[in-house]
Parts: sequence; structure tokens; C-alpha cells
Amino acid sequence: MLQNKKAIIFDLDGSLVDSMWIWKEIDIEYLQRFDIALPENLQSEIEGMSFSETAAYFKKRFDLHDSVDKIKQDWNEMAWHKYSHEVKLKKGAKELLDYAKAHSILLGIGSSNSKELVHELVKSLDIQDYFHSIVTGCDVVNGKPSPEIYLKASSLMNIEPKHCLVFEDIIPGIQAALNAGMHVCAVEDEYSMYQKDKKMELAHYYIEEFYEVFSE
Repeated sequence: MLQNKKAIIFDLDGSLVDSMWIWKEIDIEYLQRFDIALPENLQSEIEGMSFSETAAYFKKRFDLHDSVDKIKQDWNEMAWHKYSHEVKLKKGAKELLDYAKAHSILLGIGSSNSKELVHELVKSLDIQDYFHSIVTGCDVVNGKPSPEIYLKASSLMNIEPKHCLVFEDIIPGIQAALNAGMHVCAVEDEYSMYQKDKKMELAHYYIEEFYEVFSE
């Protein structure tokens, strides 16, 4: 899996860290402020959208009076306590970061999340010094499955897409990495278990935890 790879780019939520469950809780709590029940299909409809795209979607779909910036600010405030106290790296992730560093493989993050949350999370996990590029949904115009996030992350590291390996947990993210011309390893996550067969079909590799990378 790592053969001829000069860079590894991680999606964050659901891939590098176990955090997808947080956002459903936040969506429920946030919509309750407006006496709106969480629609059953909401999570699948916003999957892959950037932070700004999701906020714009909420504003339009639920006819919210708050600005997109205010919605994003509220989400950041709601999420940060959970991110700083409850979010952990996935099994084997730290070992992979150490392996890459020891073998001069550059590391990047390509996340649809907000810039504030991504940067604060990597600091709280004490992994910020591993990464040579961090690109978020706030840094691009189009969210996943557009390849923009991953192409920008690889460009900042000056690495050609064909030499990059991406770890992703959702289908729009896998498609984004494929659209960027990169190799993709799908990561198992409880949130996307219903998509497991499709993820395995689309991606070049599939892992349940990062320890498996070393045995591929």
C-alpha cells in the first residue's frame, strides 16, 4: 500500500479520528433550538459537503434567519468541547504517523470540517508537527467529491497526485481522492458501515484499523 508513495493525506472525521458520531448529536441539538426535528435523511444529504456548504444548506433548507457565518460559529462552539475532550485517534493511526515520519513520507490532512476545529483538534492531540499541509473546507470553493481539497493538499507538499495515498471513510471523499488521481484506502467507521460494500468496490484498499497498513 505504501510502495512508491511520497505522501499520505488523511481525511479527518471518521478516518484519522473517531468523531462522526459528534455531528449527528450537534445537528439534533442545533435544530432543536428552532423546534425542528432532525430529518432522517439529513446525514446522507450533507455527506462530503464542506463546512461552509453545509451551513448554507442548513440556512436554505430550514429557512434559518441566522447568517451562514453565525451558523458556522455556533457549530464550532458546540463542537469544540466534544472535540477537545472526547475525540481520539483511530487505532494504529499514531503508529502510522510515526512510520511515515521515520520514512520521510510527507503527511497532509484534507478535511471538509472548519479550519478552526481541524487546527485546534490536531493541537489537542499533539500531532500538529507531523503535517506538512492541512487543507479544510474553508480553504476551497467546492467540497467533496470535488478533488479540490486533495489537489490543494498535495500541491502544498509539492507531491504529484499519483504519489499520494488517501485515507477516507465516506463515498464522496473516496470519489474526491479518485477524481484527484490518487490511490485511496477506505477506512472502516461505524457511521458508514451501511456503505461498506460500495466503499470496498470504489477504493483500492480497505482497512478496519491502521495496523493493517503495515501488513498490506
